[in-house]
Amino acid sequence: MTGRHAGGGPLPVRVRLAGPADAAAWHELRCALWPDEDGGALEREVEEHFAGAGLLDAVFLAEARSGDVLGMLELALRRYADGCASSPVPYVEGWYVVPEARRHGLGRRLAAAAEAWARERGHAEIASDTLIENRIGERAHRALGFEEVKRLIVFRKDL
Repeated sequence: MTGRHAGGGPLPVRVRLAGPADAAAWHELRCALWPDEDGGALEREVEEHFAGAGLLDAVFLAEARSGDVLGMLELALRRYADGCASSPVPYVEGWYVVPEARRHGLGRRLAAAAEAWARERGHAEIASDTLIENRIGERAHRALGFEEVKRLIVFRKDL
């Protein structure tokens, strides 16, 4: 994104499903969301998605009139999600809006598109997660009506 939206409020964007021509822009957003991950692995996952071999079921992009992709939401159907009664459960695997486009409703619009996609396919609930230290992510989820069901600390040990 080249500049701030002068009018405040919602940015004029359209939310749509990602297509193969979006691979580079989507990969860039994934690298921004997960900067500690291997960029090559993130790119392979994009390629696998468009080849029909990936783990994601839908990828939504928020695109400005300029053609800039300002945000994304990745959705997968999981067999199980904590706190959910149904299976499979649409699960938000990745959700990101570029910093300069935040607080203009893009995250909300991406989530609404994912929810509509899930409802159209007969799902009655949707799940997501965020790291305990990700206060922005936690606030965003709560603002959209997600309820917390569990806190988790993950451990590992070398053997």
